[in-house]
Amino acid sequence: MALDRPCPCGGLSYGACCGPLHRGTRPAATAEQLMRSRYSAYALGELEYLLRTHPSLEPLARRRRELAASLGAVRWQRLCLLATTAGGPADRTGTVTFEAHYAVGGQAGVLRECSLFGREGDRSDGPWLYLKVLDLSDSGPG
Repeated sequence: MALDRPCPCGGLSYGACCGPLHRGTRPAATAEQLMRSRYSAYALGELEYLLRTHPSLEPLARRRRELAASLGAVRWQRLCLLATTAGGPADRTGTVTFEAHYAVGGQAGVLRECSLFGREGDRSDGPWLYLKVLDLSDSGPG
């Protein structure tokens, strides 16, 4: 993606927003910044970045294959941040609740999620990582 184009996450230009995180030249300073960069990585097909920022016990080859298949099928359109809890530069954990609008096979959809983020090794200076989705069953109408 051209560095002067708008970033998919809705931030500044890609070169000033998520681009440096994807290239590994700047780490995410907050859980929200990591979440935004992961959304942009999905939108742009940055497979290695997605793998690098989400630890898993699942075999890497399998994760890579499944993620590559989903990246080709989904077109991410818009990100809306709903809430953040902690996840600042001095925190070790944080959550980000968001809506990600997408299309698959011409059908529109919205992924609503509350994601848990944590510092690698639970160190205050460790890089931010996506850990897991939290249950939203009690957070909305229904």
